[in-house]
This record gives sequence, structure tokens and C-alpha cells, in this order.
Amino acid sequence: MTLADATAGASIRYTRDGSTPTAASTLYSGPISVTATATIKAIAIKSGLTDSAVASATYTIGTSASCPTQSDTPNFGPNVHIYDPSMSSATIQAQLDAQFAQMKDTASAQFSENRVAQLFKPGTYAVDDNVGYYTSVAGLGQNPGDVTINGHVTVDAFNASDAGNATQNFWRSAENLAINPVGGNRWAVAQAAPFRRIDVRGDLQLYPASYGWASGGYIADTKVSGQAASISQQQWYTRDSNLGSWAGGVWNMVFSGTTGAPANTFPNPPETTLATTPVSRDVPYLYVDGAGKYRVFLPSLRTNASGASWANGSTPGTSQPMSQFYVVKAGDSAATINNALSQGCNLFVTPGVYHLNQTLNITRANTVVLGIGYPTFVPDNGVNAIQVADVDGVRLKGLLIDAGTTNSAALLTVGPSGSSASHAGNPTTVQDVFFRIGGQIAGKATTSLIVNSNNVIIDHIWAWRADHGKAGSFGWTANTADTGVIVNGSSVLATGLFVEHYQKHEVVWNGQNGKTIFFQNEMPYDVPNQGAWMSAAGVNGYAAYKVGAGVTTHEAWGLGSYCYFNVNPAVNSYHAFEVPNTPGVKFHNALTVSLGGVGTITHVINDTGAVTASNTTPSNVVAYP
Repeated sequence: MTLADATAGASIRYTRDGSTPTAASTLYSGPISVTATATIKAIAIKSGLTDSAVASATYTIGTSASCPTQSDTPNFGPNVHIYDPSMSSATIQAQLDAQFAQMKDTASAQFSENRVAQLFKPGTYAVDDNVGYYTSVAGLGQNPGDVTINGHVTVDAFNASDAGNATQNFWRSAENLAINPVGGNRWAVAQAAPFRRIDVRGDLQLYPASYGWASGGYIADTKVSGQAASISQQQWYTRDSNLGSWAGGVWNMVFSGTTGAPANTFPNPPETTLATTPVSRDVPYLYVDGAGKYRVFLPSLRTNASGASWANGSTPGTSQPMSQFYVVKAGDSAATINNALSQGCNLFVTPGVYHLNQTLNITRANTVVLGIGYPTFVPDNGVNAIQVADVDGVRLKGLLIDAGTTNSAALLTVGPSGSSASHAGNPTTVQDVFFRIGGQIAGKATTSLIVNSNNVIIDHIWAWRADHGKAGSFGWTANTADTGVIVNGSSVLATGLFVEHYQKHEVVWNGQNGKTIFFQNEMPYDVPNQGAWMSAAGVNGYAAYKVGAGVTTHEAWGLGSYCYFNVNPAVNSYHAFEVPNTPGVKFHNALTVSLGGVGTITHVINDTGAVTASNTTPSNVVAYP
């Protein structure tokens, strides 16, 4: 391979191991021979000028990296419903209503195997789309304004059995369209319900019509021309968006890179606001081009981002044709999926439940795995579900990984242990990827997500050890799981980290220079007694978020941890956050709450912060140290 720079007199320095080159790296003097798989990175340097951006290329030797050509107009299978503006509104409305009727009921649909995607081709539609469980609603334009809904895309406390409460409104999404809502658009959700790339031309209500509790949620890359109101939402995170205004906040409202966000006033009101998001990359998404062919758009990396990526026009980025994507649908096995990956294909995963008898191995840089309609991978016989190599630019989006009944060591691992390459210029992103231990089946997994690679962006995950579900699928000895997330890589960023009910530490962060913007946690409900839940001799319980003892740089904003020890209210956790006492480890705006006074957390972070009150009011720490 050869390297060149347009600036006369510049020297080029490069590395072969994926690390970031510096002025001390190898000087480029002639063509480089690449005989084994490697990532080459280079910079150009000239005295008096700023160094160039890092150029990066990964070469895979000995493995085919050319996907056999797939169809650009694929058959997405029976669970993907595609609407065209030439269809009558009545016909579309009837289909949406029928799908909602199947996916509506909290008692029957919450743990069903039904999966649905509703895709709207560019144009205008006069419909009201009520969104039930495991349903993804998305526009097929390149930008949100290409698909306009004159009506609503709604989530509410739909069922009488919900009693006006929206805290179980999980696993549903809306993306990449514009809504002209009469009276505002209601999106009253809990976890795993992203609202992305939406142009709301009016108000957005994030609470149920009953004003009952909701426990969401997540907005990104969105514009709301009117007011976004959280009201009874317990916590919420909004990233890289534009709001007309914001109203409300119960415990933990967090904003980064959002114009129109409220001022940073935590704890009263409980708003945490960062002017920008340090690093972000919006999600890959399906669209139809002018020739009627399907493509997947890949937004560019943003640094110090503010506002929606499309606020001033089209989202910057590139696209790939569907000819480079293997469409995963009913009948596919782990073997057929791995074969497609080994041939160099990306994956487009359609709605369904897929049992895996072998680990899915993603080894090629820049591989895209894009799911719609909550496609669910279930690892059987104790295998790990997905393993990503320590390579640049893998994008995982829109997946639910449901632990099998034989324990898996991990559900998703990014990078092998000891990964050391830098991926700062092209990080791996894990977005809208959700983990479930129990609820559907008595699943078991020691850890849900392990991040060994550097520079990974974890953008909106929910790792959930079930506190409710089908009979026999949950309980202290039924759905066992130690830890939700372990981060060993350096310079990893989490934006929207929801981790709940694991039996030891919920999050363990061992990597240097980590950052978290928004953390929401509930400790395990079902601890049988204090003796069963001790992190060390004389230390009650496990901190929900533990920063490793050797870490010297870490920063986090907007964190909440709640307890509800309903099996044994005498149970106590000594603290919710455990960190090294060093100036480089900084926490901003952290809180604890005892829900209904059922159990206690003695301190917020280390030995700082008051014991939780019995009346469900927060104990707050504005800054630590």
C-alpha cells in the first residue's frame, strides 16, 4: 500500500498495530507490504501546521471480504410491513390497527414472540399509529422530512390493566420521520424505547394521558418545534437534539448537545445539561433511493456535537447498497449468519426470534449489523451470542439479546481480552442493543456486555435482569446474572446507560478515561437476605456502578440508582457508586432513591451522601470529589 499527502513538504508517520500515530512513529518512505491482517494508521506532519487527521485502513488477509451480491430490493419477510403513499389511508390504518391489537396488551404481548416493523416510503400519510410491544416504526426517506405523518405515532398506558402506569412500556421504537400532531404527540415509554431522528412539528408529551408514572427514556437526533414535557417521567436522556422548550422532571433529566434544553440546575429542578456530546455517531438506517432501491445510510462521526445531525440539511455520511447486506429472516441459523459474515456481508436482521447454537463472529472492520422490529437472538447450550473482533468501525444497532436457559459467560463481547488498538477515528458503536435475563424464559448469563476494545461508543442500551415476567422465568435462583456491563477498554463513552437488577455490581468500569452521560439503575428487587448480598466482609450489598481501583481518569454526569428490596425490606446497600478517591475520577449530579422506603442505600457515592429517605425522595450529591 502507498501513502500520500497533498501538502508539499509534509512527512508521513504511520503505525501497523492500529495505535494512533505520533511524530515518533515510523517515517513513511515507500510502499508498505501488508502480509497479515493489520490496521494501518497514518498522519501527515509539517512544521508550523496542525497535524492532519488520522487516516486509517484495515486489511484482512486470508479471508474473503467481498459479499456475494444480494438483492437491492430484497424480500424482508412477513413481519416487515411496507407502506406506500399510493395506498389509501383507510387500508394503512386498518393494517396498523390490526398489528397494534396483536402487540398491545401488557399481560399477553410483553413476553410474546411476535415482532413487527412498519416502514413508510417517502410521502405523506394521514394515519394514527399506536405502537405496541416489539414494534419499530420508521420512515424510508434519507432524512426525516421525506416521510410525513399527519396524525400521531403514539405510546400510552393503553390497557386497563396498566392502571394508567407506563412503566412497562418497553421494546418499541420510532425513527426517521416527521409528525404533524394535532394536540401534540404522546410517547409515554419506559426502557428500550428509542425516539430517534424525528421531526415533531408541535409538542411532545413523554407522560401517559393519565399522568401516571413512566420510566423512560431516550431521544436522539430529533427536533421538537414546540414543548417537550416529561411531567411524570422518572428519568430521561436527550442527546444531540433541538427542542422548542422543555418542561418537567422528577428525579433525573439529562441533556447533552441539545438546544432548547433547560439550564443545569440539579438537584432543584433535577436537570443535568451538557452543552455538547463529546463524541457521537448517529445510527445506521434503511432508506429507499430515487431508483426505488434500498440502501443503508451510515452517519459520520461527530465530536462536540450539538443539535440534530440533519438540522441544517442532510445528515453527513455515506451509504451502502443492500447488495452488501445479507437479510436475516425466518429459517436462518447461526451457521448461515456466520457464513454471510465470513463472506464479507453486513447483516440486516428482520423481526423474529433466532436461536443460536454457535457464537456469531464479527471479524471484519466496518461491519454493520442493523436490526428492525426487535429481532431477538437467543444463545442456546451456553454459547456466547455475539463476539466482535478488535477492529475499526463496527456498527451494531437495533437488537435484543435474550439469555438462554444454560448460562452464557457473556451475551456480547466487543474485542478480545487485552485489546489495545486505538479506534478513536472510527470507533465501534453499540446502539439500541438490549439485553434480557429472564422474563421470557429463565435465562442465565454471567455478564451481558463486555467491552474490551478502546474508544467504543455505547449509545442507549438496556441491560435488564427481569424483575417480572412469565411464571418460573424470574427469581433469585432462576434468572441468575452477576453483572450487566464490564468496560475494560480505554476512552469508552456511554451515552444512555440503563442497567437494572443484576445480582452483583451492575456496571464495573476498569478502563481509563471512560465517560458516562446518563445512568439509570434499579438494584435487584429479590435479594433474599443480607447475607446473600455482601460485596466484601462487612460491606452490605454491591455498588451499582463501580469504577476499578486502578482507574485514575473517569467522569460521569446524571446518575440515578434506586432500591426496592421487596422480598426482604431489611436489606441494605452501603452505597450506589464506588470509585477511587483520586482527582481524575469525577462524578456530577448523582442520586439515590428508595422506592416507597422499601430497603435502604446508606450513601450515594463511597461514604458521601445521606441515607435514602422513607418517602421516595432522593439523596443527592452534586459533585464528587
